Amino acid sequence: MPHDVTLIATIASGFGLALIFGYIAIRLHMPPLVGYLVAGILLGPSTPGFVADVDLAGQLAEIGVMLLMFGVGLHFSLDDLMEVKRIAVPGAIVQIMVAVALGFTTAIWWGWDLGASLVFGLCLSVASTVVLLKALEAKGLLKSINGRIAIGWLIVEDLVMVLVLVLLPALAEVLAPSSSTLEQHSATQIVQALGITLAKVITFIVLMLVVGRRVLPGLLWRVARTGSRELFTLSVVAVAVSVAFGAAKLFDVSFALGAFFAGMMMRESELSHRAADESLPLRDAFAVLFFVSVGMLFEPAVLWEQPGKLLAVISIIMLGKTIAAIVLVLTFRYPLNTALTVGASLAQIGEFSFILAGLGVSLGLMPVEGQSLVLAGAIITIAANPLLFAAVEPLQKWIRANSALARKLELSDDPLAQLPMSTDLSLLTGQIVLVGYGRVGKRIGQTLREHGISYVVAEQNREIVDRLRKLGQPAISGDSSTPEVLIQAHIARAAMLVIAIPDTVNVRRMVEIARMLNPKIAIVLRTHNEEDSTLFEQENLGTVFMGEQELARGITAHVVEYMQNKHI
Repeated sequence: MPHDVTLIATIASGFGLALIFGYIAIRLHMPPLVGYLVAGILLGPSTPGFVADVDLAGQLAEIGVMLLMFGVGLHFSLDDLMEVKRIAVPGAIVQIMVAVALGFTTAIWWGWDLGASLVFGLCLSVASTVVLLKALEAKGLLKSINGRIAIGWLIVEDLVMVLVLVLLPALAEVLAPSSSTLEQHSATQIVQALGITLAKVITFIVLMLVVGRRVLPGLLWRVARTGSRELFTLSVVAVAVSVAFGAAKLFDVSFALGAFFAGMMMRESELSHRAADESLPLRDAFAVLFFVSVGMLFEPAVLWEQPGKLLAVISIIMLGKTIAAIVLVLTFRYPLNTALTVGASLAQIGEFSFILAGLGVSLGLMPVEGQSLVLAGAIITIAANPLLFAAVEPLQKWIRANSALARKLELSDDPLAQLPMSTDLSLLTGQIVLVGYGRVGKRIGQTLREHGISYVVAEQNREIVDRLRKLGQPAISGDSSTPEVLIQAHIARAAMLVIAIPDTVNVRRMVEIARMLNPKIAIVLRTHNEEDSTLFEQENLGTVFMGEQELARGITAHVVEYMQNKHI
């Protein structure tokens, strides 16, 4: 051809192979990004055949990073984090410290220097938000308390990693192999470098919070009023990329942080959901190229040349992090299924690990071998993650059946796991047992209270239970799919069980336990999809309400009433 088509060849081969191997990954019940990484490995210089342009792929990956972080910012909800802050914030910080300590110690044992060991430990400490959201969505746990805790935990991890990405370049000279001792750099120089970096970051953040918070949502409204869909999509993408680029050029802030804050400011607009939907195809496309470019950097030789080191990496990710998370969740007195779900959620690494590993190599802090170990560990743990989620329920049953300690922990003297002795017994006969006190459960509870109907709340979020107790509302904390919790809610004397959580996994167990303890109890279920609604009705689990159907009935009733009154 008479002109250079390197860019076209890189994009075409990247998308083509990603499609093929992504499809294969899904057919094998693995996340598609495993296929994208494999496609990148085949296109990289370490495997025979066609080799894509690594430099061009790297620049396309930078755009992928911007759009990925922009998407994280668009979905970042401070309210969701605050709802589970008592467990998510300390849990994530302690778990990061444990993972970093394990990775750091292991790398030091291998003979790596201080900087390489620290970056390596940080790479292993943070899980993939993309993988987690897909796994929770597939299991129907996205809106459950377990899902909210896991997502809140990941949000805290992401925020910590954003801070690390900002500070690492400023500390590179101190942590570099040539700077084996801190004596080469005075305390004043170190503090000065950190001070300048933090001043730039703070200036950027303040500018975004004061100016961006007002300008960006207003810009969305003005573009939306034109009625042009393509112009609206263009404005969203232009803001994401332009803010990220401007942040890097003017404030020496990473593309990731700039795009993240652009997304956060966009979320302030009432059009944020539309912005997320309109930009999703482009974000997904460049995210694919990001994972493909990451795969191109992978050295397959590490699999047979360093099997012991790779096994250590996988052990830290899948055992060290998971066990630390499970212990932390149980320490906060959450149920076993919550601990296992959160543990499975964190048993992988992903996009932030790739970004951090690439930054570590570019700054001369971590050897290329370390990046390959991180990439290999990511591919293997991401591929194995669905298997861990599938094992949560049977493992939970096995632990409860075979471990006296586990049963004792769940029956411990937790003050929130049983109703106070001062609870009026007249409120515990013919009452409603309300499982879940989220957005739907809260409205049900308010209506029951207005009509003078007594009810007991069973909720896994301990903060909600504690708050309800202070208001004088009978409430217990725990997993309602276990007999102990429903017994504490006095299900045997209840008139009705209302399951207000969209938990398709444990609904049958709740109903089975309730009917065993109270054969005459009436049961009301909530679901948000037609398949579950039909299935629950066929199995005679109870009266089923589906959100879309009830909304349609309410709107239709209002319309009919209005039209009838209009013709009177």
